Amino acid sequence: MEKRKLSFWQIWNMSFGFLGIQMGFALQNSNVSRIFQTLGANIDDIPILWVAAPLTGLIIQPIIGYFSDRTWTKLGRRKPYFLAGAILASAALFIMPNSPVLWIAAGMLWIMDASINVSMEPFRAFVGDNLPEKQRTMGFAMQSFFIGIGAYFASKLPLIFTHLGVQNTAPLGIIPDSVKYSFYFGGIVFIITVLWTVITSKEYSPEELAAFEKHKEAIFVKEENSADWFASNAKSHLTKGISFLIVSVLFSLAIFHFDLKKDLYVLSLGLIGLGGLAMLVSGLMQKTNNTENGFVTIMNDFQFMPKIMKQLAWVQFFSWFALFSMWIYTTLAVTQHIYGTTDTTSTAYNTGANQVGEMFANYNLIAAIASFLLPLLAKYTSRKFTHFAALVCGGLGLISIYFISEPTAFTMEWLPMIGVGIAWASILSIPYAMLSGSLPSNKMGYYMGVFNFFIVIPQLVAASILGFLVSKFFNNEPIYALLIGGASMILAGIIALTINDESKIIINE
Repeated sequence: MEKRKLSFWQIWNMSFGFLGIQMGFALQNSNVSRIFQTLGANIDDIPILWVAAPLTGLIIQPIIGYFSDRTWTKLGRRKPYFLAGAILASAALFIMPNSPVLWIAAGMLWIMDASINVSMEPFRAFVGDNLPEKQRTMGFAMQSFFIGIGAYFASKLPLIFTHLGVQNTAPLGIIPDSVKYSFYFGGIVFIITVLWTVITSKEYSPEELAAFEKHKEAIFVKEENSADWFASNAKSHLTKGISFLIVSVLFSLAIFHFDLKKDLYVLSLGLIGLGGLAMLVSGLMQKTNNTENGFVTIMNDFQFMPKIMKQLAWVQFFSWFALFSMWIYTTLAVTQHIYGTTDTTSTAYNTGANQVGEMFANYNLIAAIASFLLPLLAKYTSRKFTHFAALVCGGLGLISIYFISEPTAFTMEWLPMIGVGIAWASILSIPYAMLSGSLPSNKMGYYMGVFNFFIVIPQLVAASILGFLVSKFFNNEPIYALLIGGASMILAGIIALTINDESKIIINE
């Protein structure tokens, strides 16, 4: 029994909801720093306000993926989740730009990002559920198309509304109407596009999916390791867990004693502390023979991940650290370094902020185009060289913003973003192509989930240390955060050259 081949328009319909999802993410990425600063946030406090986004993704996506695997309703398997997420995210998009104070805006970012993640995770599984193997490449390509188009259009919305006569400035502490209308429009598109997918697309029943998969190995299998192996591994996890917790406590005490930026607690407690606690719990479970559960399996799989995954982890770390520095600091850097203002009520500030929207729109458009060209370069060179070249282009693009003196449409909105767009296209595709061929089929789901850690962890590190670095070493000048990000992306490209990737590149297979 095989899954039926879907038509172009059926694949279009099942991916159409991604247009709204990406518009929500793009509005968030290009405008939230502007909202925070308008509501009174200091430049060095903005990274910690952003910590909700990666932390929410780290927690929400695996939970929603787990439950959507085990759900079946009259509406379907995945559709209830991305419909519920769309309703919540659309509501958050309406409320966010009307936040009266900073703490409400920070809370709405948390809710909005959680809701978007509730929609996004089942959408990715939707392709695997509904498409036969030969059409999955087309399905994910269609999602990538909507990612680029949605992000491009959403990033331009404030400028579009400004051109239509909507006010782009507002009194102190008030979000401009151009931003508010952009969020309203994004919320409407989010719910409409997801509803379109829900109404026009069908899902296979659990019985049908079981029949399709019966000839394959089960993804989740019982560990065959002996009791002695688990006992030995328990000691290792307990030792590491206790060590991490000690480092966490000492690091936190140093932050308190020297009155360092409170953002650093995200690193000392949020990453090192929680990581140590997870290792400690895993060790205790294995010591008491409580080994047949997903938590222990994930912890052990993280410990024994394939070599290429460990290599890619460092590439992902420095790539996403750079991206997060860009998302947090571009608005602040452009308005202060190029336009010479931090007055959120001024015309200069809001002109610069709108140009950042153009910049973010353009890099997504470039990425949509580059995604079709990178596989050709990889075919004639290699995937690791292609990723290296793309990341170097992105790093140079970020660094070039420092040298802009005349913010014309070309020098400001296009030239730096050409490199960033090429890097973004590569980051979204090539690491996953390199990884997938090295994973055992019976652990594909586990390792893809673990791979998400190397997206979230660098974002949390960026949120915890960028504010500290900018305030302590760079006199609160956010342009230097972009220079750090550019250097980080180039370093990621250099590390990519060391990856042992010997898979053959096939185009249109």
